[in-house]
Amino acid sequence: MRAVSVFKSAEGKNAILGVYDSLLEKWPIPYEKYVLKTGQGDTFAVVCGEKTLPALLLLHGSSSNSAMWIADISEYAAHFRVYAVDIPGEPGKSADVRPDLKTSAYSDWLNDVLDGLCIDKASFAGISLGGWVCLKFAAAHPDRVSKLALLCPAGIGPQKASVMLYAMLMKPLGKKGEDKLIRKVMGSAEITDETVEYSRLISKNFSPYLGEVPIIEDDELGRIICPVLLIAGQKDVLINTEKTVKRANKTLPQAVVVTLPNAGHGLIDQRERILPFLMGIDK
Repeated sequence: MRAVSVFKSAEGKNAILGVYDSLLEKWPIPYEKYVLKTGQGDTFAVVCGEKTLPALLLLHGSSSNSAMWIADISEYAAHFRVYAVDIPGEPGKSADVRPDLKTSAYSDWLNDVLDGLCIDKASFAGISLGGWVCLKFAAAHPDRVSKLALLCPAGIGPQKASVMLYAMLMKPLGKKGEDKLIRKVMGSAEITDETVEYSRLISKNFSPYLGEVPIIEDDELGRIICPVLLIAGQKDVLINTEKTVKRANKTLPQAVVVTLPNAGHGLIDQRERILPFLMGIDK
């Protein structure tokens, strides 16, 4: 029996991917499209930057895809060969079946991605679920990770239940309620009406993972040996920032941990902090 697609219908999938294609048409620099064979099915990646530059993989969050990096990509690609990879089981162009978060499926998948790209070692930047995938991979394959830049990563501190209550309260309000929920999650980040509209389209046609993202055990985090930058938003409504920061300082002693006082979960446009870290430039 075929596993169930994360898309609610073929029409909904086509609508989401149609907007994705239109966003890729606005990609500010030349790029290539890669499709890699992995143990979790086909994996799609947007690739740009000179081939001679060091490798940087970008991993988006849940209910998203690699189009989220469109505002940052030019600056990243000026210094790195960038691979913006669609995570399987999310509303992108990779396989539409969600791997099991309670197994090694995601770290095995990312290992397959590096093998498929013929990359021995790379730096990684991931947001939310993408940060969790980065952490799991760095723990399982520490020899393949140069640096980790994590934006409000899941898996270090617990998730918050309050946003689910807020979502239930907003649901009867229809479109207006959806807009309020999206903007509450994004926090102080400046987002366009186009972004809100796309998020609403995804919410309507995609089935997100609604369980708890597994907390990564202390011994796993202890196997991460590379430099780490962790950026968290004090007003994050999805992840407990206080507990994330406290535990990161304990289990990842090499990490530089930054808490942004007015930021929520939508930590976009952090390239001015991430690039100096990845490039080894003190700021």
